[in-house]
Formats: sequence, C-alpha cells, structure tokens
Amino acid sequence: MKKAFIINGHQYYEFSQGKFNATLVEKAAKLLKKKGYEVKTTEVQKGYDVEEEIAKYKWADVVLLQTPINWMGVSWSFKKYMDEVFTAGMMGEMSAGDGRTAKAPKENYGLGGLLKGKYMLSLTCNAPKEAFNNPDEKFFAGISEDDLFLPMHLNFKWFGFEPLPTFVSYDVMKNAEIEKDLTRFETHFEEVFSKI
Repeated sequence: MKKAFIINGHQYYEFSQGKFNATLVEKAAKLLKKKGYEVKTTEVQKGYDVEEEIAKYKWADVVLLQTPINWMGVSWSFKKYMDEVFTAGMMGEMSAGDGRTAKAPKENYGLGGLLKGKYMLSLTCNAPKEAFNNPDEKFFAGISEDDLFLPMHLNFKWFGFEPLPTFVSYDVMKNAEIEKDLTRFETHFEEVFSKI
C-alpha cells in the first residue's frame, strides 16, 4: 500500500481561520485513500512530536504540504516546525548533512538526502492568478508561484524528494471561488496521481 503524509501548515488569524486549508487537507486525504493510499496527517498549529514527524517523512511515499502563502512564504508556525523537525532530521535520519564529503568539500551541496519519494505543494493565496507569470504586474514582476516558493522546493529536494506539480487557489480572501477551486483540486489530483 502506498503511503501519504499530509501537513496542514495554516496558522490561525482572526481574518484567516484556516477553514479552506482544512477543507483541502480533508479532500486530499479522501482522494488519496480512494487511490489506495494509507494517509497520515499533521496540523502544525495543534502541535507535534519531532521524532514522530521525522518518522512520517521516512514512512511516506508522497508528502503534501497544504499551506497559505503568508508574507511570501510559509506561516511562522510552519517555519518553526521546519526549524525543529528538519534540523533534527538533517544529520542522519532524513539527510547525510549537506551532502558534501571531505574528499569533495566544494561539490554536491544540498544533495545528501536519504529519503525517496515525491512531494506536492498546495497553496492558498490572497493574490489573483494574474499577479503571477506576468512581467507587466510590478509586484511579482513575472515570477511564478513556484519561483516564489523556491525555498520550500529546495527544502524538500535537500531530503531527496522529487516535485509533483504545484496546485494554487488564488484570491481566496477577496474573490474566493471555493467550489471551482475544489473541482480544480480534484482534477489536479487525478492528473498528478494517475501518473505515479
């Protein structure tokens, strides 16, 4: 049986309570179970045990990070999670340090990952879709959603995971289209997971 680990990286704020991120986590779990996956989850803001989290990464064939884009990155609670879990796993359980060796200290930085599997980012954001991939939009100046989340892609690469296509729900605070997003999410899942 294939194994999937879903992380809800949402951080509660009065103006953003995390209901849609929780809905996407629930939807992902149902879709994965329907495809025969065993599923484990973590809701970061409710707390976690570092060693249990490391074990989940080692166990998983696929990791799904469900998170809002928060100040152009992940929430502070997920950043804290990374500082604790990723740092604890970095020296032997999830990676062999930074991948360099005494014989080649200038080569292979970041390629010490010990884990095999894939990961997918599922992002919710306040920005409209049109804000990305458009050099005429001055704020992002043509960068993509994956460009914005390059640090997260590199974090997963550090541990040996390979990327699956990213899913994004746009404009969720001012012009939310929840039902359309849920349909797009299901279609995205079907396309991505039919190939692995």
